Amino acid sequence: MTMISVQQFCNHAVSAGTISDEDLLVLQREVLPDGLMTREEADLLIALERAVIGSDAFADFLVASVVDFAVWGTRPTGYIDRDVAAWLAASLSGRDGPSPVGARIAMEIVREAQGSAESLMAFALEANRRAHDSNQPARMSFALAA
Repeated sequence: MTMISVQQFCNHAVSAGTISDEDLLVLQREVLPDGLMTREEADLLIALERAVIGSDAFADFLVASVVDFAVWGTRPTGYIDRDVAAWLAASLSGRDGPSPVGARIAMEIVREAQGSAESLMAFALEANRRAHDSNQPARMSFALAA
């Protein structure tokens, strides 16, 4: 079996402009059969989510993978310390702030972890508030002339 790297997978997805269902299967079965192993892999997939059109299935995979890695794959297991919280906030924020999927990742990490650095809890709440506000229809206000 030929192993392709997360970087190669991302390069392919960026050139295609999308992540197909078949691409997602390749990612799950061949690229990351044991899940995310490094922050760099997580960073690449988080950035990829912002760069290309992905399916809801890819979003679900990304959320589950990053939560599993951050909560259970880093030390101290089950807890998000300040170092991991700072990395997550920086990675999920990108240049323009967290995407709705990034906001969901932050909130799910806080829910899953037995304990989280206060900074990550604040980040997750703010990211989800922004995501919620951006999904609300614009409210039009106008005054009637007397």
